[in-house]
Amino acid sequence: MLYTISNDKLTVEISSLGAELQSIKYQNVEYLWQGDKTFWGGRAYNLFPICGRLTDGKYNYAGKEYEMNLHGFLRKRETEATVIADDEIDFKLVKTDEIYSMYPFDFEYHIRYKLIDTKIEMNITVLNKDDKVMYFALGGHPGFNVPLENGNFSDYYLEFENGSNPYALCLSDTCYTTNDICEIKQVVNNTLPLTHDLFDRDAIIVAGLKSPIKLKNKLDSREVIVDIADEMKYVGLWHAPKTEAPYVCIEPWTSVPAYDGVIDDLETKRDMFKLGKNEKYNLEWSITVK
Repeated sequence: MLYTISNDKLTVEISSLGAELQSIKYQNVEYLWQGDKTFWGGRAYNLFPICGRLTDGKYNYAGKEYEMNLHGFLRKRETEATVIADDEIDFKLVKTDEIYSMYPFDFEYHIRYKLIDTKIEMNITVLNKDDKVMYFALGGHPGFNVPLENGNFSDYYLEFENGSNPYALCLSDTCYTTNDICEIKQVVNNTLPLTHDLFDRDAIIVAGLKSPIKLKNKLDSREVIVDIADEMKYVGLWHAPKTEAPYVCIEPWTSVPAYDGVIDDLETKRDMFKLGKNEKYNLEWSITVK
C-alpha cells in the first residue's frame, strides 16, 4: 500500500513494501529515482539486517547455515504502517516464521519518517525481543535523479564535508570486500565529479567521510543533502554498472559485504551491532532537498 505524507514544502510517498520511499517532490520536481527496470527497479531500499552481499547468499550462526538475500529481507517484506500526523508515519516489521527461517531472532524493527521543512528524517529503532544476543546492520539505498532538473549527468558532482578523508574499500571482481583499501583518484578538494564509468565495476564503498554528503550541479541551486549518523561508517555510491543510468545512489551503511570467498559467521561479521535481550538500538539519518 502507498502512503503519502506532506507539509507546505514536500510531498513524500512511501510504500508499505519494505517501508521504501517512492517519491520526493519539491517545487514540482521529482528528486527520487523512479525505478525504471531498464537500469534498476528499486528506489530507496531500507537495509536490515545486513548490508551488501553474503558469499553464496549464506552465513553461519550457532553452528547452522542460513540463507539471506542481498541487503537483507526487509526490502521484500510488507510492513505495518501507523499514520502519526500529516507529516509523519511509522512502519513496523516483526518476526514471522518465514523470516525466522533465515534470521533466527525475535525482533521489532521500526522506521519513522518525519518531514521538517525540506528535510525527511528517518528514525530507525530495533528492539531485541529474544533471549539471546541479536546481530544486525542497518542502511539505506536511496537513488536520486541525475539530472534533477537541468543539464546532463556530467554536470553533477558529489561534495564531501571538510575534514573528510575519502577512500574506498577495494572490491573483488565478484563485488565482495577484500583486505585492501583503494584511493579514489577522481576526488579533488573533496569533490567527486559524476561520470558513468565510475560505476563500471559496480558500487564504490567509501569510508573516511564526514557528514553530510551533497549531490550538486554546475547549472542551478538544486541539491540533495544526505546527513548520516556516526555509526554509518560506509557510504555506497552506485548506479547500474556499464550503463548511462540517469541516477546515482548515495547509500549510508553501518556494515559491508562479506569478504571474497568467505561465508560469514554472524557473531564475528565485520561491524555488526550487538543487542542484548530487551535492548533497543536507535539510529537517525536524513535526506534534505533544495
